[in-house]
Amino acid sequence: MPGLPQCTVVGLGQLLLAVAIVIAAACDARAESRAQSPTFVGVAACSGCHAAEAKAWRGSHHDLAMAEATDATVLGDFGGATFTYGTVTSRFFKRDGKFFVNTDGPDGKLADFEIRYTFGVTPLQQYLIAFPDGRMQALGIAWDSRPKEKGGQRWFHLYPDRDVHAGNPLHWTGIDQTWNFQCAECHSTELRKNYDAAKNSYATTWAEIDVACEACHGPGSAHVAWAKGDKRGADGLTVHFDERKDVTWTLDAATGSARRSTPRTSAKELETCGMCHSRSAKIAEPWRPGQPLLQTHLPSLLHEGMFEADGKSLDEVYNYAPFRQSRMFTAGVSCSDCHDPHSLKQEAEGNAVCEQCHDARKFAAAAHHHHAAGSTGAQCVACHMPVKTHMGVDPRHDHAFRVPRPDESVRFGTSNACTDCHADKDAAWAAGAFEGWFGPDRKGAQTWTGTFAAARAGKPEAAALLLKLATSADAPSIARATAFESLSAYPSRDAAAAAERGLVDLDPLVRLAALRALRPFPVQQSWPLANRLLADPVLGVRIEAASLLAAMPPDRLSPEERTRLSLALDDYVAAQRLAADRPEHRLNLANLFMQQRRFAEAGAELAAARALDPSFTPIYVTLAQLDAQQGRDADGERTLRDALNRLPEAADLHHALGLNLIRQRPAADALPELSRAATLDPANARWAYVQAIALNSAGRTDDALATLQANHARHPADRDTLFALVTINRDAGHREAALAWAQKLVAIDPAAQVLVDQLRQRVAPR
Repeated sequence: MPGLPQCTVVGLGQLLLAVAIVIAAACDARAESRAQSPTFVGVAACSGCHAAEAKAWRGSHHDLAMAEATDATVLGDFGGATFTYGTVTSRFFKRDGKFFVNTDGPDGKLADFEIRYTFGVTPLQQYLIAFPDGRMQALGIAWDSRPKEKGGQRWFHLYPDRDVHAGNPLHWTGIDQTWNFQCAECHSTELRKNYDAAKNSYATTWAEIDVACEACHGPGSAHVAWAKGDKRGADGLTVHFDERKDVTWTLDAATGSARRSTPRTSAKELETCGMCHSRSAKIAEPWRPGQPLLQTHLPSLLHEGMFEADGKSLDEVYNYAPFRQSRMFTAGVSCSDCHDPHSLKQEAEGNAVCEQCHDARKFAAAAHHHHAAGSTGAQCVACHMPVKTHMGVDPRHDHAFRVPRPDESVRFGTSNACTDCHADKDAAWAAGAFEGWFGPDRKGAQTWTGTFAAARAGKPEAAALLLKLATSADAPSIARATAFESLSAYPSRDAAAAAERGLVDLDPLVRLAALRALRPFPVQQSWPLANRLLADPVLGVRIEAASLLAAMPPDRLSPEERTRLSLALDDYVAAQRLAADRPEHRLNLANLFMQQRRFAEAGAELAAARALDPSFTPIYVTLAQLDAQQGRDADGERTLRDALNRLPEAADLHHALGLNLIRQRPAADALPELSRAATLDPANARWAYVQAIALNSAGRTDDALATLQANHARHPADRDTLFALVTINRDAGHREAALAWAQKLVAIDPAAQVLVDQLRQRVAPR
């Protein structure tokens, strides 16, 4: 790739992987333009030549991912069984050979609904109900298909601890249970959502109802033609999964682990499996195997709520992000080293799958695992792949292959595999046992727990730790990307300099996250650093750059720069239009149009977002901002008060109303709303900061300082809070206090040293 700077912070394996990914992305569009797009031919056409693979696939989770509801596919009890959830009792029955449920519909009233499709097979099966507008909704009551002796063969609700009723987005008729958007793509082959935004309807299609051959191998018509004798070109395959071709693994006697004979130069398998086995947002169609995931999807990083600080899975995040954290991924292990890609079964049972690469004489010994031979604790997965149960009955192993760290549980509150099993013990007990077995020094591939724990707690050392991780040559790229994104909460010269380095990283995931690190900076400052990424070969990076730089005034750009920005913004708009059935993407468009002063279009997007989900509070905040931009704060106030009548506990609405009132009336009038926002959501440092500024403007300086000090105690690394403590104390004549706060601010932002110097001059004895 010409012109790549030499300062990229990646290891050799990451560099080779990233080069392959970037080149694949750059070539993908050109390849499609040179050849007529192949078509989908179906599993029957494939199985004629690939009988063994087809036989292995039959009956797999992929094969049974979705099916028409028939006596052969429906596992649940539809013989008049009932299930009560809250105040609603649902009944499952058959009529005229079809399957029905009598349950609460979108209006909250009981009605009969036909089950059209099954979704999944084990350990649970869900059911889909079709609506006239083309949408299908996933019923919140599922069938536990496990054997009865394991607690199965029963109906259960997926949200047993919540009051999910009609009107709630999580209700089976709500927007968060719409199959067309939420889950369809990964249960069928070549699914096209085909959402009509004007009609708010769907005409969703698929090539095959389940996850069949071409879901992973791509459309097969060109390959079938080649197999039938058309040898004019290559074999017609969309992708060759050749990462393991001619690869051998040799046991290293010193470590007891195998080494790959050649470095991996691509991650085609992981990127292909990751299309479904990742938590991601879709940004383009069609997806084709062999290309970078970021060409069509934005995978989540190690976000709080989805992952613990050490990277262990919390929410339903699947395997892509965990595996990208692992030492095994870095060493060159691919998905099919452990899993048969057709049957989806493990390549060997129990510890034998690990012993393909890890010497059993060392690792299957009591000296290593410290449990009785043959016991659960002697299983590799018990310690190195901890389990989280999702959807009530579905236990899943974390694929980061981590070393247990009960010592980190003591320090940071993370979970650990030891006390997952020994539930009657605490982390200190487990940490002590580990120290007795292995000594005081702990090792592991995931070394960032303290960094993300500090960032999530808003500790003063967080910025420095994030900078170190983001620019590390050894950390997995997904951890570095998360560090870059987290730096957006700690804007500084050092953060901008680090982001500049991240923008030329060979891994597109890091480039994307480095763009997010620049979000707090003025667009004029970000433009020189980031504008070249408007033409990045990877779509996910391009649209992130477009979003970051959209506010750049056109009159400050050359014709070539305006064209580059315009093309990237076209990509960004197309990505949002693809997900126009979701309010957050309509909101993205509204924000873009507001930046471009296209107010009527922004209003139309917000109206559409409100129609999709009236409970999505950012809509009303943005509507008030749109009114403010047009000098209509009175209209914005009415919008916010109306929303608060329906959503009285929404902190962001109270905050937005407070800001609205400040623009219209004296600051004192806004204080009750700002105070309410800070009380409802103390985790948001911004709410209390703004409340304090309003208190000070209203002449209540002591109350302002008290509010800021309490906010600092909760968020010790919040720069705005510290800066306000400096300036308000200074302006009130509390020079010594101002100096003390300024010194704390320097620990967060070294640029604040100028404040310290100024204050020292003013408080120096004369």
